[in-house]
Amino acid sequence: MANPRRAISLQIPTQTPPFPTAAASSSSSLPSSLLHFLKRPASFPFLLFLFLLLTWISLRFHQPAPSTSLQRPIVAHDPQANLVRYPAALHPTPIAADGRGWLLDPVAAARDAGLPGGALVCLSLHVGVVQPGGLRGNHRHHTCNETFVIWGAKTKFRLENADVKDKGYGEAIIAADEVAVVASTRSTAHALINMDVRPTFFLGCQDTPINPNSSNTDYKVWKDL
Repeated sequence: MANPRRAISLQIPTQTPPFPTAAASSSSSLPSSLLHFLKRPASFPFLLFLFLLLTWISLRFHQPAPSTSLQRPIVAHDPQANLVRYPAALHPTPIAADGRGWLLDPVAAARDAGLPGGALVCLSLHVGVVQPGGLRGNHRHHTCNETFVIWGAKTKFRLENADVKDKGYGEAIIAADEVAVVASTRSTAHALINMDVRPTFFLGCQDTPINPNSSNTDYKVWKDL
């Protein structure tokens, strides 16, 4: 006699969705909490600080490059008198290094400025002063090239220059707040005239020694000085 078949019931378990965790619940509520905080008046200082911080970061990393013209040395070139003039105050010039004042090498300054005919070495040096209304120079040396540094007062510098028609010389006015570097080739007359109420100071650098009693120097070249 056959055994009756047993009914086999298959139960397939169904997976129930997991309950939301605490982290998920907190993360979903974070935007709403932040939005609720930003709507409150107490959030104004925070928003102001955040705005200032972002503004500073933007200016710090997106600052435009400084203009090239602002970085150029402030130099005035007077080619007829073969000199350059720099401001004596602190500026980005070859003669103004720091708050103590200015300092320069006359030979290097003339060379770097592209002034032709100056002394290549300083074998002879003269340091002097020109009182208000006074005159120095008005002579030419036939045996040496000279480089001058002039400062301290409003001063006129005259240099013999055959290329200047009708006059035969070039002139430049050096302001009281400027320092001038001048190159004078041998056999070229030059003169310094103080046009101020304070003294003019100058340094003369020559590439050969000068004998003031020698016939190698012509005096009183210009009669109008």
